Amino acid sequence: MLTIMNDEGGISIVEEPSPDYVYTYADYLKWQFEERLELFRGKIFKLSAPNTKHQVISMKLQLRIGSFLEKQPCFFFVAPFDVRLPVKNRKKDNEITTVVQPDLGIVCDVSKIDERGCCGAPDLVVEILSPGNSQKEVQLKFELYEEACIKEYWIINPVEENIVVFILNEDGEFGGGKMYAGKTISPHFIPELKIQVRDILKADYVASKL
Repeated sequence: MLTIMNDEGGISIVEEPSPDYVYTYADYLKWQFEERLELFRGKIFKLSAPNTKHQVISMKLQLRIGSFLEKQPCFFFVAPFDVRLPVKNRKKDNEITTVVQPDLGIVCDVSKIDERGCCGAPDLVVEILSPGNSQKEVQLKFELYEEACIKEYWIINPVEENIVVFILNEDGEFGGGKMYAGKTISPHFIPELKIQVRDILKADYVASKL
C-alpha cells in the first residue's frame, strides 16, 4: 500500500501500484510510505528488512570506511540514502526511472551530491545480501549498476562469508567478479583503504551477538 500526495496537496491511497505503469522519481517524491522502496527502470521493488548479521556487517564497514574517509574529499553514505541513476544524462525528476538505496557507497565527484541524495553513479556501491533478496532483484541491480557505469560493485554474502568484487572495464562491463574470503580488500581507486574481510564477516563474532 502506498500513500501518495497529489499535486493539490491531497492524500490518496493506492492498494497496489500498477505493474504496467512506468514510475519516475517525480512520482517517488510524492509517496509517503512505511516500507522502503526502490525504483528499477520505473518498477517498484520493496526492500526487505535487514537482519542482525546484515546490520553488524554494515556497522563494521561504516566504522572502517567512515573513519578513513573522514579527512578525504570523497563522500561516504549508508542506507537509507537515495541514489538516482539517470540514463543518457536525463536528470529531470520526471525523466529518472531508477532510484536505489545501496547499503553503502562512496562518491568522489561531490557535484553529484545534493540535499536529496546522489544524482549519478557512485564510485563504489556495496550491497549486503539478506534472506529476503530474490535472485531477480540481485540480477536487476547488477544490470542497473553496470548500465550506470558504477566503477566498482561489492556484493557481500554473510552466509557464505565472502565478498565478490566487480570492477567496470574499458568496455563498460563488470565482467567476472573476484571473490574475497579471508583476504584484505581495498577499493581499486583508494588502495590505501585496507579492509580485513575476515574481521568484517567473522561468523563467530556475529553469532555471539544473536
